[in-house]
Amino acid sequence: MPSDDIHAPDTTPSSIGAARRRGSFAVGDLVQLTDPRGKMHTITLAEGAAYHTHRGALPHDEIIGRPEGIVVTSSNGTSYLALRPILDDFVLAMPRGAQVIYPKDAARIVGLANLGAGARVAEAGVGSGALTCSLLRAVGDAGEVHSYERRPEFAQVATGNVEKWFGHRPANWALTIGDMARDLTQRDLDAVVLDMLAPWECLESVGAALAPGGVLVCYVATTTQMSRLVETMRVQGGWTEPRAEESLLRTWHLEGLAVRPDHRMNGHTAFLITARRLAPGTVLPPRKRRPAPGAYGEDYTGPGSERAAE
Repeated sequence: MPSDDIHAPDTTPSSIGAARRRGSFAVGDLVQLTDPRGKMHTITLAEGAAYHTHRGALPHDEIIGRPEGIVVTSSNGTSYLALRPILDDFVLAMPRGAQVIYPKDAARIVGLANLGAGARVAEAGVGSGALTCSLLRAVGDAGEVHSYERRPEFAQVATGNVEKWFGHRPANWALTIGDMARDLTQRDLDAVVLDMLAPWECLESVGAALAPGGVLVCYVATTTQMSRLVETMRVQGGWTEPRAEESLLRTWHLEGLAVRPDHRMNGHTAFLITARRLAPGTVLPPRKRRPAPGAYGEDYTGPGSERAAE
């Protein structure tokens, strides 16, 4: 039997929307310290504590009670810019149990899933909690996020990261240690996000959980996974024609007149496959677009083939 929650909900009255957004730094806040070389260090403020590096010590008390965007100096004279971290920076620096979904993909998933305030969404697996933070922020206090993770050690890391980012455990987040293929109990969901090795194993349970018109977004790393997932959805039926995409991110070097693309870029991380749930009993019209010759092998006689036309 799955465990519905690995931790009881935190009783802290804070909401997702109010979690450490603005105002003076306070005890318990996350602070991002940026050194002169541009390297970022994230600390949690504690009264009487100090941040120690080879560049000297920086007392937390010199930050507590002061506004964001200040410059503070360590004991050896090194200056640091102090700001609250944005989620992108937090994700890239968070402790990891599993590989995180990078910000460029998380933002696209939120858009593809059409998430907004009050939406109900499920995800599997939770990994290190990076996408979970984006989903919770997208649905707000009125929405629900149901996370499924097979491995307890990953769930533990994800819980710590989510609680660290929001400053409390969101009351509208349920984390289940179990297999979505058999343990998914929610119904009329607006969206489901799958980040797993074999997402096609969950299609039946996801189809039952999604409301008609609901969105399925799958995050897969390889072309073989993508092909098998798409063909399984087509054979199973009940889905709109799947579409696939990937996001590539390139930053730019900005120094005087030397304005050019950076030599390194965030290239392929994964493919995003998207489809929507059809109403019960609905069958899509046959595709009129013919597959490329040989796409399904010589023995293919399905829609669009020359043999089918005969």
